[in-house]
Amino acid sequence: MVARAYTVAFQGVDARLVEVQCAVTPGLPAFSIVGLPDKAVSEARDRVRSALSSMAIALPSKRITINLSPADLPKEGSHFDLPIALSLLAALEIVPKETAEQTVALGELSLDGSLVPVVGALPAAMAAAEDDRMLLCPQASSAEAAWVDAAQVLGADTLATVVRHYTGQALLSPATAGEIHSDPFAKDLRDVKGQERAKRALEIAAAGRHHMIMIGTPGSGKSMLAARIPGILPPLSAAEALSTSMIHSLSGLLDEGGISMTRPFREPHHTASMAAIVGGGKGAKPGEISLAHNGVLFMDEFPEFSRTVLETLRQPIETGEVMVARANAHVKYPCKFMLVAAANPCKCGYMTDPARACSRAPICGEDYLGRISGPLMDRFDLRIEVPPVGFADLDLPPSGDRSETVAARVATARTVQAERFRETPDAAQNTDAEGSVLEAIATPDKEGKEMLLKAADRFGLSARAYHRILRVARTIADLEGSDDVRKPHVAEALSFRITTKAYA
Repeated sequence: MVARAYTVAFQGVDARLVEVQCAVTPGLPAFSIVGLPDKAVSEARDRVRSALSSMAIALPSKRITINLSPADLPKEGSHFDLPIALSLLAALEIVPKETAEQTVALGELSLDGSLVPVVGALPAAMAAAEDDRMLLCPQASSAEAAWVDAAQVLGADTLATVVRHYTGQALLSPATAGEIHSDPFAKDLRDVKGQERAKRALEIAAAGRHHMIMIGTPGSGKSMLAARIPGILPPLSAAEALSTSMIHSLSGLLDEGGISMTRPFREPHHTASMAAIVGGGKGAKPGEISLAHNGVLFMDEFPEFSRTVLETLRQPIETGEVMVARANAHVKYPCKFMLVAAANPCKCGYMTDPARACSRAPICGEDYLGRISGPLMDRFDLRIEVPPVGFADLDLPPSGDRSETVAARVATARTVQAERFRETPDAAQNTDAEGSVLEAIATPDKEGKEMLLKAADRFGLSARAYHRILRVARTIADLEGSDDVRKPHVAEALSFRITTKAYA
């Protein structure tokens, strides 16, 4: 007689249902787990045996076989402990088999039978809901799983509590969802003295999710400007919060089961490896570009990143998803992020500063920024020079709008875009528009088109650059509240794309 329980195996943000089969048959005493388990899953037999022993449940002197089906799907992680224990308890007729079969379980067992929280409870709850089953998980993981209303979620702190629930001695209460976090950002744009052009570029980038690069001498305020981007971005929508939280759930970043409505802001160090940025490592985990999904990826000292890391960004920027391909895993993660890069104009940083002229100019700048390939630079919609701020300007009163004021304009522009792309599933902001959709929404007036064609011919713009200028012009028109893209919108978009500086 075979008893069954269910759990999940993670493939990216997808949770594939796994049937845990347990057979107790006559033969020499043994406890084996088959079905392509990794080391953590194979060690579950010792944790399960000890946990059952702590409950005064002795395993019979028979052969116990656990099969994880489908057998050709790799099984990784300690969350297989609880479903293995549940199927074994059903095979021993300690808990009802029918009830165990209606359960998707995940959780790690301690030797004393307590349940340890695991990552991935949110996508596991999604899989349980799709298969019309309830989810059983550790108490500490239940708050995030309870965000999926379609699935009944039960949280337990020990294996003994699970047994008492299934035998009707003490029923578990359904879990409640964690709190909604909305982290306030105290950093205000008005804290930045001067740099009005850079502030305008931040507003445009935030309104249309455009990629931008800031180039300027050390201490000119590039990092300070980037740190204020979260304060002008609108909160996540319900759908965006769920998709972002599923990635964070796999990485164990959800705080006490709460879901944040604040857009992610990730700023990896320039020494980060390709696996850390793009994803990979053991189990092909999500990287920084996926953790920044629906948010901002800020890469300071951009040319200092490995050339391999920089070049791997090209495809995710275009497609909004990344395929992490390894020998034993091919996993796809979403990664619709806004890339904000900052760089010095040269290795020493002072090539454009007349007071501290670089002795190797212009070769120093060409060599340094030459680490950023042409195809990658072509993907930046906005290129900003951030000049140094004079000491006299630091004593001036704050200038420009507050972050709340800018955020209101950004939110209005994004609302216009959401309505515009309501029936276009592959597009959410202007930066996603392409083909006939882009032509329909961003074709400028006659004067604007003539200006753009002349600029394209004069500066040898690529087709990608041409379309990106149109998208930026459309965003500028949205911020202005204009239904049409006119010549001033095109002119401003061109000013952020074309410059006489050699390094841009």
